[in-house]
Amino acid sequence: MLVAAAVCPCPPLLVPEVAGGAAAEMDPARAACYDVLGVLAAARPDRLYVLGPADQAGRGSHPQGARGSFAGFGVALEVSLGKGDPAPRRLPPSLAVGAWLLERTEWDGAPVEGLGVGEPLSRDRCADQGRELAASADRVALLVMGDGSNCRTLKAPGYFDERAAAFDAEAARALGAADVDALLALDEELAYELNVSGRSSWQTLAGAAQGIDLAGRLLYDEAPYGVGYMVAGWS
Repeated sequence: MLVAAAVCPCPPLLVPEVAGGAAAEMDPARAACYDVLGVLAAARPDRLYVLGPADQAGRGSHPQGARGSFAGFGVALEVSLGKGDPAPRRLPPSLAVGAWLLERTEWDGAPVEGLGVGEPLSRDRCADQGRELAASADRVALLVMGDGSNCRTLKAPGYFDERAAAFDAEAARALGAADVDALLALDEELAYELNVSGRSSWQTLAGAAQGIDLAGRLLYDEAPYGVGYMVAGWS
């Protein structure tokens, strides 16, 4: 059963070594992520799943001990998804950021497993996947990585789309309220058009939380660099 969840953004810029001189701009988001991981620790789960968007090569399960690297972003920094033997496959960037957050907050509360989620996954399959995760142990926690639209401003990576702010506002409201139905109702096609990377992960969370009365809290909702970043805790 799902007992807690933390929702965090997954830009590599969250890692100060990657952000370099711009690291201070992400300080509020970073601090909110550190805070929300306390929700997971307080829930005392039997198992923690870290899930986030992944391309074809990174989709599926990643065992405890799997390694990730930020070398592709110009930084010789490696992270490990909990303590364990290295795995043949490398973590996708979203899970590498999640592993970095767990290292920084010294996670040791439960065994960890990663799950790379394909962004094209339908809401029904996301919900099914979430229910399977929730049923895998008596007390399950999720660290859910993903970003909103990258079309919030003219200088954003995806340029400006006038629909982006409203989409992100509804996603942030639903995440902050632990509104399962609203998350499952997020428009898949619109999310694709707005370059939202968190939709499938958020809908997997919604599936895991169906039938469970969890309270939500939104800790952060901003769009530095024109990308929607949200931090929320469910418990």
